[in-house]
Amino acid sequence: MKFNTKTIHGGQHDVDPAYGAVMPPIYQTSTYSQTTPGGHKGFQYSRSGNPTRSALERNLASIENGEFGLAFGSGLAAIDAVIKLLKSGDEVISTNNLYGGSYRLFTQVYEDFGITFHFIGMEHAANIENFINKSTKLIWVETPTNPMMNIIDIKACAAIATKHDILLAVDNTFATPYLQTPLDLGADIVMHSATKYLGGHSDVVLGALVVKDKKLADRLHAIQNASGAICGPQDSFLVLRGIKTLHLRMQRHCENGKAVAHYLLSNPKIEKVYWPGFEDHPNHIVAKEQMRDFGGMISFTTKGNNYDEAIKIVENLKIFTLAESLGGVESLAGHPASMTHWSIPKEERERTGIVDSLIRLSVGVEDIDDLIEDLEQAIG
Repeated sequence: MKFNTKTIHGGQHDVDPAYGAVMPPIYQTSTYSQTTPGGHKGFQYSRSGNPTRSALERNLASIENGEFGLAFGSGLAAIDAVIKLLKSGDEVISTNNLYGGSYRLFTQVYEDFGITFHFIGMEHAANIENFINKSTKLIWVETPTNPMMNIIDIKACAAIATKHDILLAVDNTFATPYLQTPLDLGADIVMHSATKYLGGHSDVVLGALVVKDKKLADRLHAIQNASGAICGPQDSFLVLRGIKTLHLRMQRHCENGKAVAHYLLSNPKIEKVYWPGFEDHPNHIVAKEQMRDFGGMISFTTKGNNYDEAIKIVENLKIFTLAESLGGVESLAGHPASMTHWSIPKEERERTGIVDSLIRLSVGVEDIDDLIEDLEQAIG
């Protein structure tokens, strides 16, 4: 089954056995009747499993070419479950440019539990070797990175992880399985903030993990059940519905993203444009090899690194909405230094390129002429 078909049918039963419903019903129930203790039809209590959530989890596994999917209450809840595979004294190697919420979870929660995190540049995967020791248990990759659009070679990271018997987890939120499938490149775990492109309509918060290995899946399911950070059936239904149009939406996100990136590059008031589709983008060759297109996420800076100028631009946009998040059908603009990445100390932010003039765009599926006209009037 090819990807476009998987988004609609992957992991799904033909029809609901009760009444023939084409879409999996929303099983809005907390518990299930039993004929005798332990005598049930596959579900006992909805924290442990729910038919609507299970339908989503099977679909997630299908589109990521995995075997087991797990759905959580948010992307951070999914990341939290991965870190709970570790224990005090373990070490994690992570990219030095990643979502601010991930950084906050790592540094403000899990460092207090005795887990050490190394935030390093991963554009050259060989750099990872310099930080590996006997306590290293996990490599955490985000590619493209948020918000600098750095590209990390997943296959090269997988080779290093395999060599040292370390887990490799990849945050695939920006790319989605439409653009890249990290499990096929050797990753052990794929993570999504399904709030973004998978849901696709800015109306749900949900996280996901996908793995191939049953033993690892069983461990993560035990954490999911014990910790209870699950998503509800309504949210599961919304993401399952969103995935059905993922391939259609991503095609337009990529088309519009390319046009916006080239417009910004040609604008004399713009200093830098960060988009992996440019041939001079660092690791563009890697992006071409591991991605099927370059996505709809773009970051840029204005000339002079002027904070006030950046704020003026995002406030003056009319079609692009100034808001957190990304990946919806509507175009969004954000100021990472004061929004998504405010929890990272300024010195660390700026070392990775998150300067005060940086603006991040999530290019939606509107008419491209309207989007460019909106940027033109806002930039002035």
